Amino acid sequence: MKQSNYIISCAGFVIIIAGMKIASPILVPFLLATFIAILNLPILLFLQKKKVPRGISVFIIILLLIFFGGTLSTLLGTSISGFSSRIPFYTQRISEQANWAITFINNFGIDIPQSTINEYFDPGTAITIIGNTLSGLKSVLTNTFLIILTILFLLMEASGIPAKLKHAFPDSNDLFSKIKSFFDGFNRYLVIKTATSLLTGILIYLWLLFFNIDFPVLWGLLAFMLNFVPNVGSILAAIPAILLAIIQFGFLKAIFVLFGFLTVNIILGGILEPRFLGKGLGLSPLIVFLSLIFWGWVLGPVGMLLSVPLTMLVKIALENNQNTKWISILIGSEK
Repeated sequence: MKQSNYIISCAGFVIIIAGMKIASPILVPFLLATFIAILNLPILLFLQKKKVPRGISVFIIILLLIFFGGTLSTLLGTSISGFSSRIPFYTQRISEQANWAITFINNFGIDIPQSTINEYFDPGTAITIIGNTLSGLKSVLTNTFLIILTILFLLMEASGIPAKLKHAFPDSNDLFSKIKSFFDGFNRYLVIKTATSLLTGILIYLWLLFFNIDFPVLWGLLAFMLNFVPNVGSILAAIPAILLAIIQFGFLKAIFVLFGFLTVNIILGGILEPRFLGKGLGLSPLIVFLSLIFWGWVLGPVGMLLSVPLTMLVKIALENNQNTKWISILIGSEK
C-alpha cells in the first residue's frame, strides 16, 4: 500500500511539473509579481502605520515600480539588443584567438589538429547561450503590464489574507505561526539581499566601465539579478563579462575583471551578507545549485532568479507533513 502511495505521489509530481512548464508563459509573470509584492510589503506596512490609506499606499508603490521597472526595461532592452547585434563579431574574435592559441601550442611541439578543434569546439556556442539567456530575460519584460496589475491586486489583498486563512482554517495555529515566522525571515532576507545585490551591480558596472568592457550596464544588471541566487549566481554573472574581456583585450585584462568580481563578492557576499543575514534560509549548497538548474528548466531565466524562494516554499511545505519531513531534512543545511 505504501509503495503504491509513493508511485502515485511521484506521478502527481511529474504531472504538476509538466503543467507548470506548459503554463510557464502565465506562471512566470505571476511568480515574479508575487516576488516583487513580497519585497514591497514592508513599504506598504510602513505607509499604513503612518496612517496613509491603503489605496494611496499601493498607488505610491505602483508608481515607484513603474518608474524603476521602466528604467530597468529600457536599460536592459537596449543593452541586450546591442549585445545580440555584436554576436557575429564576438564569434569571429573567439575563432581568431583560438587559432592563435593553437599556433602558440604547436610551437612547443604539441600537435593539435585543426579538425579536432572544429569537432569539439564551437566558438560561438558560449556567446549564443549568453545571448539566448539574455533574450529570455528581455521577453519577460514584455509582460510588464500584467506584472504591475498582479502586484496591484496582491498588495490590495495582502493585509487581509492572514485573517481570511485563520477564519478558513481555525485549527491550524501551529502551521500559521510557522508560515508567519518563515515569511518574516524571508522578507528580511529579500530586503537585505536586494540592498547587497544593488550595491554589487553598481560596483561591477563601475569596475567594467573603468576597463572599457562592452555593455557594462548589462553586466551590472546581470550581477544584480543573479546575486539573488546564492553560491553560484555570482559565478554565472562573472562568466559573460570575463569572456567578453578575453575577446576584446586578451587574458591580462580578463584577469583584472575576474579580480574585480572576486573582490566585490568576497566583501559583500562573504563578509557583509552573512553578518546581516546570519544563518540564512537553511538550504544546502548542492540543493541551491540543483534548484537553479531545475527551476531554470521549468520556468526559464526567471525560474533561475526565483529558484531559492520557490525551493524554500517547497521545503516549508514538506517539513509540515510527517510523511515528507525527511525530505525537508535532507535538502536542508542543518546537520
